[in-house]
Amino acid sequence: MPIYGGIECGGTKFVCATGDESGRMAARSEFPTTTPAETIARAVEFFRGQPEPPRSIGIGSFGPVDLDPASSRFGYITSTPKSGWRDTDLAGAIGRATGVPVAFDTDVNTAALGEFRWGAAQGLDTFLYLTIGTGVGGGGMANGRLLHGLIHPEMGHIRVPHDVVADPYPGGCPYHGDCLEGLVAGPAIEARCGRRGETLAPEDPAWDLEAHYIALGLATWICTLSPQRIILGGGVMRQAHLFGRIHAKVLALLNGYIQAPEILEHIAQYIAPPALGGDAGVLGAIALATSA
Repeated sequence: MPIYGGIECGGTKFVCATGDESGRMAARSEFPTTTPAETIARAVEFFRGQPEPPRSIGIGSFGPVDLDPASSRFGYITSTPKSGWRDTDLAGAIGRATGVPVAFDTDVNTAALGEFRWGAAQGLDTFLYLTIGTGVGGGGMANGRLLHGLIHPEMGHIRVPHDVVADPYPGGCPYHGDCLEGLVAGPAIEARCGRRGETLAPEDPAWDLEAHYIALGLATWICTLSPQRIILGGGVMRQAHLFGRIHAKVLALLNGYIQAPEILEHIAQYIAPPALGGDAGVLGAIALATSA
């Protein structure tokens, strides 16, 4: 089988891999996201060092990004709050340095594609993939096509009810303050609690608040987009105890209005972790490369 390349470009780390159309990875490397020049150079070095060069490379990037193939800025990271990365030509730099075709999408859309091809969304055509970590991103498919539009979904920046008496934390989003990302992303948990989320005990009340905000977002998307499944990935969701809390709160918020057995009887399968775990993004990037 031909070999393809994939890059999951996150705000904290880059993951590069090569693999084939079956989803079998041949090589994998990850390294911190530093400056654009240094990080892109490390990605190029990884692919140049492989015994068999990839036929094409798929890139799933944090954003916002420009996904319009007709745009002069196609493949750019645009108005990101990530320091130093605003207006970075990511896809163009990788393509010029490697000399192979490049396919480009958001990190969450590529993770969704990976789960669709080999993971928890197999057999579905309309589903959501959410990542909750350093930031909050959402992507997925509708009728078998990755979600795009005017630009692409920015689900982390929806507004959810914020009781400032119960939760006086103002939110950490530099654009919107207390949007969903500003209230539930990893940096928000640390700022609110004074310590990183992974150091909090499972019974800490911060997790009930976290689950409450996440459930508000999920209930909104269930009512507006009617996904067949919602997959929750990212570093924050490695706290497995969050899922049970989220399930209960989503059911309470919907209050029986959505009469679907997938929700009423099988909520643990309906709102679930990625089957591909931490490799959903980079495997999805490899799947994306096969279309380049």
